[in-house]
Amino acid sequence: QAQLAESGGGLVQAGGSLRLTCAASGRPFSSYTMGWFRQAPGEEREFVAGITWNGGSTSYADSVQGRFTISRDHAKNTVYLQMNSLRPEDTAVYYCAADFPGHRILTTPAEYDYWGQGTQVTVSS
Repeated sequence: QAQLAESGGGLVQAGGSLRLTCAASGRPFSSYTMGWFRQAPGEEREFVAGITWNGGSTSYADSVQGRFTISRDHAKNTVYLQMNSLRPEDTAVYYCAADFPGHRILTTPAEYDYWGQGTQVTVSS
């Protein structure tokens, strides 16, 4: 059974950094686009970053552009989200997701086929 599992969340002060990891299992996701989404309390789930199957294309929400970096390691079936210069408004549950085919980066959650359970990121001011 295909699964995605996020880790690396936690509590950090504003200006700090965290690296989230999404470990895939049950099938290879090398042909999938991988995305990171987040959802704050009372808010809709929103796109944060995405990367195509070969890493040749990435996309970021305007709110995280220049601060967050998405990357992937096919050998480890893993995707990362490096988050720098964190702000209180980045506080949310962060989710990893997979979309097939992997040549496009979609920003709508409904388009993604697999989801992880999420990891909490809290940024204190």
